[in-house]
Amino acid sequence: MARKKQTPISVEDREVVGALLRELRRLAGFRSVEAAATTPGCPAARQTIYTYERGELTPSLPQFLELVGFYVLGGDGRGRGETDELRVRGVAAVTRVLQMPAYHVSEAWALIERMQPDPRREP
Repeated sequence: MARKKQTPISVEDREVVGALLRELRRLAGFRSVEAAATTPGCPAARQTIYTYERGELTPSLPQFLELVGFYVLGGDGRGRGETDELRVRGVAAVTRVLQMPAYHVSEAWALIERMQPDPRREP
């Protein structure tokens, strides 16, 4: 059976994801994409980060999470998130994308809800 073609990610969603990543990068103290990309532990190349921030491409959910984790916690998972603002913005960014149609998480929860058996019914 052929796979159903997924709807393309909207321009607005791509731009929002890019803006969230740009904001976190700057809050993490990286004035440029180059500075972030050359830091040990950065999970993406310079050009990749540029294309995400400009909204030309959208990272997969795991790629997005890796970048957010890098910006907020640093490459070793312990660093950079010394400020509460950076940590709060990181949580807000992840929460926001989980609700976006681009990542299909809300669709997954809706499907789970529809598939739940009625516990009042006998097996």
